Formats: sequence, structure tokens, C-alpha cells
Amino acid sequence: MTPIVHVEKLSKTYSVTDREGGLKAALKNLVNRKKRDVKAVNEVSFDIDAGEIVGFLGPNGAGKTTTLKMLSGLLHPTAGVGQVLGFTPYKRERAYLSQMTLVMGQRNQLIWDIPATDSFDLNRVVYRLNLDDFKRTRDELVDLLELAPIITKPVRNLSLGERMKCEIAAALLHRPKVLFLDEPTLGLDVTSQRRIRAFIKDYNAKYGATVLLTSHYMADIEALCKRVIIIHHGKLIFDGELSKLAHQFSADKTISATLENPPENTDAFKVYGEVLGYEDGQIRLKIPKQNTSAMISKLLNEWSVLDVTIQEPPIEDVIEHIFASPKEAQS
Repeated sequence: MTPIVHVEKLSKTYSVTDREGGLKAALKNLVNRKKRDVKAVNEVSFDIDAGEIVGFLGPNGAGKTTTLKMLSGLLHPTAGVGQVLGFTPYKRERAYLSQMTLVMGQRNQLIWDIPATDSFDLNRVVYRLNLDDFKRTRDELVDLLELAPIITKPVRNLSLGERMKCEIAAALLHRPKVLFLDEPTLGLDVTSQRRIRAFIKDYNAKYGATVLLTSHYMADIEALCKRVIIIHHGKLIFDGELSKLAHQFSADKTISATLENPPENTDAFKVYGEVLGYEDGQIRLKIPKQNTSAMISKLLNEWSVLDVTIQEPPIEDVIEHIFASPKEAQS
């Protein structure tokens, strides 16, 4: 099966000017500029099949947004191949632009001083949509995103959550087959985040849309994505199932043990690992992954254990561990 998104050694390099602070350095820079190359994206490769919702993760500055901009046609790559739906994005062919959309949580496409519904009408003209099809899709999006009370208000009078829902509706009026979503729940309250996630899942199920999603909220990723791609310092460091991420990258495991005769304090357990909690006879320990088997054997031999469980750390902790790792360790 031909992938919907095909990325092969995709790279983007920027030339930036370096100079020290102060007037002297500024004057010197006028005649003798020092430049260096910065690799925002460095030979990234992956494929995404039709109907997948893939999480695209990385810390600030990792190259996520730059990659999405190349795949949506906003940026020309320095090297490598990026193809979506068989098109080369930077050529910006109408046949391609009419089948994809890019939603950026920190950018607005709605016109600030007019109601969102007027911007919807403008998009109908831009995308040359049949009037009946447009009305049917618009009404469906208004219903799904609960926009009826707000689309007649000027956009500047909407809350962030209301505006974001209108932004998503505007981006989907032409029923794109590929969605590039860059922080679509950025700054939203918990309720709004949940509604946006539910809508993305419903849209994917109904239209078979392919989604590449970036988010710093792991609740978004866990709710929507079975697969994640992680880039750091512009390079791809993981591409696989979310469920396998902790197994590959976590440094520790959590052991929870229920004791038959629990002691009064946790002093005796410090030899096993870091004590995370102790309540009602249950001890929770964080133990280096490589020591897990030995420490469980030691615990079972030295204490009367009624029950024991081994857990991977929370996905947020795993992601934090990956991003905190030195660049050299991920090469």
C-alpha cells in the first residue's frame, strides 16, 4: 500500500548570523557578518498510511513545526523527499492544497473583526466549493463542535477555546484527506481540549482522514495516537507504537507491593530503590530497570508479600527523560 505521507531524509537548514551584543559588535557586523548553518530538520524519514493518527513529538525547537510547514508546502526543504498524497508539497498545486489542511494553535486564519461564519463563506470561495456541499459540511461542523451560539459573533469577541473550535471548522470545510495539526489544543481548558480530541477522533473515523498531530499535552497523544514519531535536535529518534515507548526509553520501573506485616516506616525499603509512597501496607518503589528482577527477588525473600505489580513510568516521565538526554546519547 502506498503511504499517504512519505518522508525520506528530509532536511531543512537555515543560515543565521551570529554577533555579540553592543554597539561595537553591531558596527563590525555591518561589514563582516559571521554566519553559521543551523539544521532545523536533519535527514528525517517516515511513512504514514491512510487513516492513521500519528503523534509527532519533540521539545520546543526540535523541528516539528518546520517539518509540518515543509509537508504543507509553506517551506521548501533543503534536501530530501517529502510527498503527501503523491504530491510534492512546495509546488503548491491546487489539487494538493484542496486535499490537505494545516491547523496551528498559535496562528489565526479567521478574520478578526467579522463573524466566523463570514470567514467560512470566504473559504468556500477560495476552495471553490459547491454551495450545497459547503452548507452541508458547515452545518455538520457547527453541530459537532457546538458552534451555533458563537459563529455570528466577531472573532475578536470569542474566547481562546471558542476561537480554536472555529479555526478547526474553517480548516475542515473542504473535507481534507490529510490534517497537519500543530498544537490544536494549545492554551485551552480541560473541557475544550477533550471536545477537540473527540472531534478529531470522530472526523478521522467518519472520513478516513490521515492525521499528523503535534502536542505538548500527552493526554492528546494518549487519547488519539497508537503510534508516535519523536524528533530531537532535528533528528528522528523513535518511530513506533506508543505502548512500546516506555519499554525502550524508560530508565526505571515502579514496583508496588502489598505486605502482610508492614513496618511502621519506610527506612527498611531504601535499600531497594527510591520510595515513592507508603500507605495501608502498600509500598511503592522506583527501581532502575536493570535492577528490577534482582530487587523483586530480594523483596519476596525478605518480606511476606501478598501482592506485587510492576509498572512502566507515566508517559510524561518517559518523554521528559528522552528530552533531557544529551544529544550525543541519542545519535
